Formats: sequence, C-alpha cells, structure tokens
Amino acid sequence: MENLLQPFTLNDKITLKNKVLMAPLTRCMADDDLVPTQSMADYYARRAETGLIITEATIIRPDGQGYPNTPGIFNEKQIKGWKVVTDAVHQRGGKIFLQLWHTGRVAHPYFFDGDFVLGASAIGIEGTVPRVRELKYTVPKAASLQEIEQLIQDYRQAAANARIAGFDGVEIHGANGYLLDQFLHYSSNVREDEYGQTPENMTRFPLAVVDAVSHEIGAERCGLRLSPGAYFNMEKDPRDRQVFDYLLSELDKRTLAYLHVGIFDDAMTFDYLGGSVSAYMREHSRQTLVGVGGYSAESGSTAIANQQFDLLAIGRPLIANPDYVERVRTGQSLVEYSDVMLATLV
Repeated sequence: MENLLQPFTLNDKITLKNKVLMAPLTRCMADDDLVPTQSMADYYARRAETGLIITEATIIRPDGQGYPNTPGIFNEKQIKGWKVVTDAVHQRGGKIFLQLWHTGRVAHPYFFDGDFVLGASAIGIEGTVPRVRELKYTVPKAASLQEIEQLIQDYRQAAANARIAGFDGVEIHGANGYLLDQFLHYSSNVREDEYGQTPENMTRFPLAVVDAVSHEIGAERCGLRLSPGAYFNMEKDPRDRQVFDYLLSELDKRTLAYLHVGIFDDAMTFDYLGGSVSAYMREHSRQTLVGVGGYSAESGSTAIANQQFDLLAIGRPLIANPDYVERVRTGQSLVEYSDVMLATLV
C-alpha cells in the first residue's frame, strides 16, 4: 500500500502529501445559524494527515438546504466559522477543499421559510426529509432563466467566500441527485429551453458553474463531483450516457484540480455506462480522477496501481479512525465503523 502514502502533484499550485482523501461526509452538526462549530474544527483537524480533506457538503445560499444543521458559506458568520476550521487544519499541515452544494428539489421550504424549492423541472421525488421525517418532499419550481443566472453567480460568490475562509480550493457538488445533477439526467430534466432536451443544453448550467468558479479562484483549485450513473434520488435513463459523454469531453477542454466519482458503492454497474462509474469516467476523461465507494486501503491501492483512478477518497472508515493514514502506514488494524459514531464528532 506504499503507493497510497506517496505525494501527489495535482498541479503547479497544489501538491498532496499522500493519495488518501477524506470524502465529503454530511454530519448535520453546524449550529442553528448553519455556522461551523469548534467541534467541527477539531474534527477536521484530527484528519489533517490525509492528503486532502473535502468538507461535508456546504450550501451556497439559504434555499439550497435539504437537511438540518448543514453548514453554509453565504454569510460573514459562516465564513468566520469556516476560517477557524481551515486554520486548525493548516496548523496540522493539512489541505482542505470546501464542497459547494445546492440540493435543488431535495431542499425543503421548512429550512428557509420559503414558498418553493428550485429544480431543473417541476418533477418531485418521493419520501420524507432525513432526520425530519414529518417533512414530505415538495414538487419543485423549474428554475427560470433569470434564476439560473443568479445561481451561477451564487456559486461563484460561494467560491470567493471559501477563499476568504482560507480554503485551498473547492469541490463543486454536481452529483448524487442534487441541483446540478438534476440538469444532467433526462428523468429530472424535461425542459424545452436552452437548458434541456440535448446534451449541449443539459450541460450548459453545470459547465457555466464550473467556469464561473474557475474564473473566481482558478481552475487548479476547482474540483467537480459527478454521478453519470443515476442511483440516488434519480431514475435511470440510457440517454444520460450521451449527456455525460458530452460533459466529460467539454470538461477535458478545461484543466480542473480533479474529477470525483459520485457513487456510494463503486461495485455498482450501469448497463448504459458499460460498467462502473469510475471505469466509465476513467475511459472518457483525461482529468485526475478520485475514486470512492467501498474501497479499503488495500483495494484502493490496487486500483491506483492498475490506473483505475489516481486518488482514493475514504468515507466511513475516517469517521471511525481519525488517524486512518497513520494506521495504514504502520499496519495497524482499523476500528470498525458503526452508526452509533454519528451521534458525536470525534
């Protein structure tokens, strides 16, 4: 597993001390103003030995909230709260990216005292909000052209706020059935304007966000998470393959920090992708690729050696083992993850 512990150069601005990344893990432990707490700063600092920390998903504006107590990056108090986090991580010699998030139709008006939520189209999802089970999802309002333009600017401003807060970069959350991903799948995007119907149109908004953020903080400090395979809050449609073929080709005209596979279990396969999401993205993109989804240090090391991806993101084992990298380095056994661990930040 020595290849996991070797430094990795993302670009001429960022070098990682190893190839183990902390995957974004929603913990719902910001305060009631969605400000990061000292406990969150301590939590991230304890994991600073990873090559790069990707924070929990962080909402870019109030109507992007879909879960309780998820942090924001849209006001001064939140920026100052995150600055405590980044300072703590940097003092331990770590690097940290902020994941920028808008949940789209997965949001709920309850959280921001609103009248509606925004989505690609007026197509809702079934079920109730996690952790607030009495809240049923609502049918979203299809974002207008003006609202889309404002969202692009809000992503840009969130990236600027992340820079002020001391982050080394950002990861745009374009995966897992949230707002940007809703534009990329036929089951959630039935628009008939310049943001729907064709791969060129359906990718227009996500690409505009990538360009706005890259212009604001530099493409070398911008990562992107994608879910070509529909599996979470999204229905499958074989036509999605054409959308992601086009999107990845357009992204290859840009030089991002990395692409991050958006999957909970990379053993899943999709007929219309010809296999796993990571294999599809590796075949169709020249970008640095972050693999994730059920890998151990051993299997991840093998996958990197086989050039399946370049970097390995670890999720639940890093909740259970803040010293994950040191345990891998010294051959110590890992503490087994348990859902009980979600009750506190350790």
